[in-house]
Amino acid sequence: MKLLRIGAPGEEIPAVRDANGDTYSLAGLTRDIDGNFLATGLDRARAALAAGELHPIDPAGLRIGPPVARPGKVVCVGLNYRDHAEETGAAVPTRPVVFMKDPATVVGPYDRVLIPRGSVKTDWEVELAVVIGRQARYLADSGVAAEHIAGYAISNDVSERRFQLEYSGQWDLGKSCETFNPLGPWLVTADEVGDPQDLGLRLAVNGVPRQDGHTRNMIFDVHHLVWYLSQFMVLNPGDVINTGTPAGVALGLPGNPYLREGDAVELFIDGLGTQRQTFVNA
Repeated sequence: MKLLRIGAPGEEIPAVRDANGDTYSLAGLTRDIDGNFLATGLDRARAALAAGELHPIDPAGLRIGPPVARPGKVVCVGLNYRDHAEETGAAVPTRPVVFMKDPATVVGPYDRVLIPRGSVKTDWEVELAVVIGRQARYLADSGVAAEHIAGYAISNDVSERRFQLEYSGQWDLGKSCETFNPLGPWLVTADEVGDPQDLGLRLAVNGVPRQDGHTRNMIFDVHHLVWYLSQFMVLNPGDVINTGTPAGVALGLPGNPYLREGDAVELFIDGLGTQRQTFVNA
């Protein structure tokens, strides 16, 4: 299934898209696509969709919001592709590099993104987002991690490099600016995605290809990350994990072509849809 939320910010309607591309309201089953629904409601939604019990809706012309209502936390993994670590001049990590991002940064996949005041180094990062569907706490090994994943989505882990790297060494400063985490358009359930290490991901700026990677090139794979993080924090349903970005960010490109007002960024991940944002000054 593809889960989505349709409507103005704060007024989104939960919905599901079937294999034919038709969209149906989930409002009769849940108030929102949140942690509780992801933990308990996926089977009900799947059964209702198969039985033809859901009311069809036409999303044309309507805003698509983030597919998960405000996550409890957004956990990010840095430098998780060898080519990205190399392009930034960082050492290839021997353990996952973990930082947190303000959950309030999560916006819709086509919403405008605000370039922060004082920013001169706003950057893009296409990433595979993992959405937790079952509490993960001290998992025994990575072999059980899949049981705790509700699904996957496209994430743009927007970053301000000067804030991130030049101010205090606190990565969160360059990651938690408002609107800095477009998510969606859909949350594709894990059963439909299959192997999360078999997905191509790409990004273009103003139509110019910038990133072209593949999840098989992650240093630490999805299941390892879920296991690893569960040793240090409780992952709850609805939490989001951004799993890292491949090479091709502005920080690593000749001339460092950071984003400016009016720039358009498009993101693609196989099977997960597309995003497009226009960047404007805050």
